[in-house]
Amino acid sequence: MTTTRQPVPGTTIFDGGQAQKGYALNKMCMSFNDAANRAAFVRDEDGYCARYGLTPQQREAVRHRNVLALIAAGGNIYYLAKFAGIFGLDVQDIGAQQTGVSKEEFKARLVAEGR
Repeated sequence: MTTTRQPVPGTTIFDGGQAQKGYALNKMCMSFNDAANRAAFVRDEDGYCARYGLTPQQREAVRHRNVLALIAAGGNIYYLAKFAGIFGLDVQDIGAQQTGVSKEEFKARLVAEGR
């Protein structure tokens, strides 16, 4: 018997199609392993995005630091963490974005769930 995985409402499943859609974005984020690339991005974000061929949707999400939009645009959270780190964002900031609450509320939820 084959079962079909049902997506969790409000989530984007990172599958082959998403990987293809986000290839340039994820490649750019991987480049942030190098400090010189992070500095180049900070100096000229739009030029850096153009260098990797990001789509207008991806570039808009980068400008707004919208991790959820970047996920929808094909970003993989493991690569996007490199992007978020440039701005001092951590996984709790991203979790707060994903759940639509403040970081403090998100942290409180984590603590409450741990009891």
